Amino acid sequence: MRPVLQPSTRFDWLVGSDEPGAASRLAQETSWALLDRVRGVADPEIVDRVVSLAAGEGIDDIAELWSTEGEHSLAGVLWRLYLLRRAVAADDAGAADLFRRGLAAAVTIDPVVAGVAEPVTPESIATLCDTILRGAFLGELDIALERAASYCRVMALGSADLADARDAHDEAHAAHLTSRALRYSTMAHELHGGARRWRDGTLS
Repeated sequence: MRPVLQPSTRFDWLVGSDEPGAASRLAQETSWALLDRVRGVADPEIVDRVVSLAAGEGIDDIAELWSTEGEHSLAGVLWRLYLLRRAVAADDAGAADLFRRGLAAAVTIDPVVAGVAEPVTPESIATLCDTILRGAFLGELDIALERAASYCRVMALGSADLADARDAHDEAHAAHLTSRALRYSTMAHELHGGARRWRDGTLS
């Protein structure tokens, strides 16, 4: 689910940096600064701009800084939240279909924790991802991350279910969906870990 992006010119100096950890340190500093800024002002217009980055060119700059950071860092977990929103922006109808399939297959409370409005539509899935992002910046970050983790688990179930349905007709597509299910499952684990680290004060 992670895009491969070319370096933005404003960050070219990082490419040739001889200082170990320079890029990672910048990722940490910018993520914490953004979180503090949004929480400090709580201005709806600023929050809207921060949330909408996933729908515009600003996501490229965020990816350049944050996409290589792990779930142990604030930059890493915020990037994963943006990535979920970006995936919905790229194919909201497909995301809604996967979530509906996941709902039908779920035997846990993950659909309740995720909190998507029913009926599940492309619009309600996009709204859910926006709400999770808003919660990360304005509410309790660990709760937002747990909601995102539950969303990912439902999407993993939906991807696996669709893979099974396609297996007899299109093995290549089924294999792609199986890989997507694994990526969603992995991301759920990472987001859950990020929530735990936020609660115990070890998120870097």
